[in-house]
Amino acid sequence: MAAKASTKSSGFRCSECGWTTVKWVGRCGECQAWGSVSELGAVTVRTTSAAPVERPAVPIGHVDVRRAEARSTGVSEFDRVLGGGLVPGAVVLVAGEPGIGKSTLLLDVAARAARQGDGRTVLYITGEESAAQVRMRAERIEAMAASLFLASETDLATVLGQIEAVQPDLLVIDSVQTIASGEVEGAAGNVSQVREVAASVIQVAKSRGIATLLVGHVTKDGSIAGPRVLEHLVDVVVQFEGDRHSRLRLVRAVKNRYGPTDEVGCFDLSDVGIVGLADPSGLFLSRGTLSVPGTCVTVTLEGRRPLMTEVQALVAKSEIPTPRRATSGLDSARVAMIIAVLGRRAGAPIGTQDVYLSTVGGVRLTEPASDLAVALAMASALTDRPLAEHSVAFGELGLAGELRPVSGIPRRLSEAARLGFRTAYVPAGVVGTGPTPEGMTVVECPDIRRAVGAALQGPPG
Repeated sequence: MAAKASTKSSGFRCSECGWTTVKWVGRCGECQAWGSVSELGAVTVRTTSAAPVERPAVPIGHVDVRRAEARSTGVSEFDRVLGGGLVPGAVVLVAGEPGIGKSTLLLDVAARAARQGDGRTVLYITGEESAAQVRMRAERIEAMAASLFLASETDLATVLGQIEAVQPDLLVIDSVQTIASGEVEGAAGNVSQVREVAASVIQVAKSRGIATLLVGHVTKDGSIAGPRVLEHLVDVVVQFEGDRHSRLRLVRAVKNRYGPTDEVGCFDLSDVGIVGLADPSGLFLSRGTLSVPGTCVTVTLEGRRPLMTEVQALVAKSEIPTPRRATSGLDSARVAMIIAVLGRRAGAPIGTQDVYLSTVGGVRLTEPASDLAVALAMASALTDRPLAEHSVAFGELGLAGELRPVSGIPRRLSEAARLGFRTAYVPAGVVGTGPTPEGMTVVECPDIRRAVGAALQGPPG
């Protein structure tokens, strides 16, 4: 039966995500990108007749699940984020800012996978550096392996030829924005080129069962550079985060077809390479053994992993009409709200004071559960009275001064008890939601006024 074709009136489509509309708009209604909607012209709509089936459908119980079994990469923290490892044929997009350590992490992953002794072959294709530069980095971080093959290519056809010649079990392409196809107009990195390169690599990976890691850069606002459709084509999207001035790197899954998206991997990046941190809480606590005014420890949840983090505050008399508010590792807007609530609901004379807030270790706190720790750190600095030794605090602060419960309370308390903390200031209603760790005293506080009063009962500093 021949296919029938009809002509449809012209419309408009977004070049970023493929969203269509009957009239032109300046901003895409799907991905909110500006200036990406353009006219299509006449569109031919085709209907396709049925074709012979080469692989008939089978009962779901007869499907071979071994093809979807994950294989470890050799990096336990990366396996945690992926859901156990890399599935053959899976395509993983690793996104992050330039220079944050993506290449170092994936080179270490490639070398460890190649050294596992199961005959696995790894092909590392770099489009940003020469092969000699990658070799020097591999020697520095001890990522040399006999079955790790390296090629420096920027042409898509040559990349596909390298894959055909090596027949790898694991493929790493660094990065997808540097590869270009000669059959597509435009320079490497534009929307058309990224879409063509990604589609070709994904087709090869799926047909041959090659686990693939694609490196992708991000824009100034933190989104993945290139078309949004790229995120929908791949199986896993991994975000690589961290501060350039800190050694800590966090890897979290934004999308994962093979595992959870609430796990986070912690890494320590140094001159000799990148190392997974199974217990990273020590990075976010100061080394001091005595209680100091203006410090408070909280427990945050990164995915399902509890992390101990110390908040430090300094409150000083302001010498200018408008007091300073300086933060590092904290959201300035939320800090301003906490200062207002602390002054209004707890009667703290902090409105005319300079306030400086920082987190230890360069970690960034975005969880509302850290509100109580921030407020207690400022109250401690304002009164020059330290909190009780070995104490932690967590809870969300409302505009009425009330403390709201947060999720994962048993895990937070267990982590605090494991690290030697003995007192926890928490919102009311926490006791009874789960077992209290042995030796841990839980102090319930319904509002910020009572929390400040309970936490500052110690001797003056």
